[in-house]
Amino acid sequence: MRPAVWAPRPERVDLVVEGRRTEMDEGEDGWWRSDLELEPGADYAFSLDGGPARPDPRSRHQPAGVHGASRVVHTARPGHGNWRGFDLPSAVLYELHIGTFTPSGTFAAAGERLAHLVDLGVDAVEVMPVNHFPGNHGWGYDGVALFAVHDAYGGPAGFQEFVDACHSHGLGVVLDVVYNHLGPDGNYLAEFGPYFTELYRTPWGEAVNLDGPGSDQVRRFFIDNALMWLGDYGVDGLRLDAVHALLDRSAVHFLEELSTAVDALERRMGRPLFLIAESDLNDPRLLWDPARGGYGLEATWNDDFHHAVHAAVTGETDGYYQDFGRLTDVAKALESAYVYTGDYSRHRERSHGRPADGLSGSRFLGYVQNHDQLGNRARGERLGHLVDGRLVELAAALLLTSPFVPMLFQGEEWSASSPFPYFSDHQDTGLAEAVREGRRREFAAFGWDPADVPDPQDADTFRSAKLDWSEIGVLPHQEVLGWYRALTRLRRQTPDLTDDRLDRVRTFCDEDQSTLWVQRGNVVVAANFSDHPRSVEVGGLTIDLTPAGVAITELLQ
Repeated sequence: MRPAVWAPRPERVDLVVEGRRTEMDEGEDGWWRSDLELEPGADYAFSLDGGPARPDPRSRHQPAGVHGASRVVHTARPGHGNWRGFDLPSAVLYELHIGTFTPSGTFAAAGERLAHLVDLGVDAVEVMPVNHFPGNHGWGYDGVALFAVHDAYGGPAGFQEFVDACHSHGLGVVLDVVYNHLGPDGNYLAEFGPYFTELYRTPWGEAVNLDGPGSDQVRRFFIDNALMWLGDYGVDGLRLDAVHALLDRSAVHFLEELSTAVDALERRMGRPLFLIAESDLNDPRLLWDPARGGYGLEATWNDDFHHAVHAAVTGETDGYYQDFGRLTDVAKALESAYVYTGDYSRHRERSHGRPADGLSGSRFLGYVQNHDQLGNRARGERLGHLVDGRLVELAAALLLTSPFVPMLFQGEEWSASSPFPYFSDHQDTGLAEAVREGRRREFAAFGWDPADVPDPQDADTFRSAKLDWSEIGVLPHQEVLGWYRALTRLRRQTPDLTDDRLDRVRTFCDEDQSTLWVQRGNVVVAANFSDHPRSVEVGGLTIDLTPAGVAITELLQ
């Protein structure tokens, strides 16, 4: 590898190899290049204007952490065997966090559990961020070395082996990436060039410069990152974190440019590649074709479905759940994807969203638990910690018979006892204390005693999130796992449940009786959210429901 770095800000850039500095050549495009050839395994860094050595912004490996030297590794592996990809619209996804999915928290250990996912009926894993971040454990959303794989998980080679293992089990891989901000610890990008802008702010820090001076190369930085995961590592798709914070006034939005680049790579690789957005906007333009003024992404997370089901089964109406709580919200989500389609939102104190007319249900990921919704709680409680097990199974039935692409969260399939609180391992003591106090202040506003909010920097908080795999063989977890397996089989074997046309979904709810039924072709899913026996009439058929019960039946032809 011949080192090169985009650094328009400094007047001089030196390549640092084994403590020896060599001046690099400046090009007209802001790139500095060296004729020195570095072999795999070599450590290197850059010095800007004679300053301290800094890691390569595009480093593929940071074995000494986010502040250390970069290491040359070879990650490109064209072809990736015989894997031909997977079909997202018909898939069941499974979100997991490498550090807590298994006791040892590595790629290798996660690979040993893939047979469980196949048996469950999963088609692809959606992996929380694996790029390098400070410390040994964390959620990964405060990463700074976006091209490097977190060393504590197994580094670049470990991730390549994990992706290969998934593919050999017939499982696709979706990787969560964060392009809307970077973490503060080890973030040296601003010393190299105008990676950030003061025109906007995000809730997590400086906004990325996508439309100001120098933004062409900044956009290229993130697009090249996406193409690396897809092309070099063989990942099948990317989940783009909080795209509503990708603030861009350009005529061609960054997301459209990214989508175009991924489409071109898809054609070269000859297998499906896709982008999935997380967005708080309820804006179908993310999914529209560019010819219609959209960005051309394949799918988006659907928080409205989660919020509607969660509020219905738990009765919670605080925070953003104040906009939900009616069974009509669940019904609208199932028929229209978004609940808020221009309606007034009490939580936002304004109108929110627009209709997703013309889009199929498979353009939306549905879920009743995920890392955000658990971690947004002070203690990271799962749904099974909040409600009776029958309601957990009811929510699962609504999800896995929905017209959306269902996504499960690790351990959900057996109602795991471990919570999923927010945890971090910042090595900067000032930042660690700021995160700790910020978490306490956040929940103090909701009446929490600070002493009852887990310390995200405490290693016990991290350890509490690790799955206990011994639970799958004991009651009641074993029964819940059997229910999830039965639902995924039913979904796969029933053509009416694979029909993603939202205009074919029929619903009816009775708020007074706390009952809801959903018809998908000839299949009816009837749910009783109350603690009393109920009956519903569907197409001349009477369906009796136990308290907090759900029934799935076929209408007579």
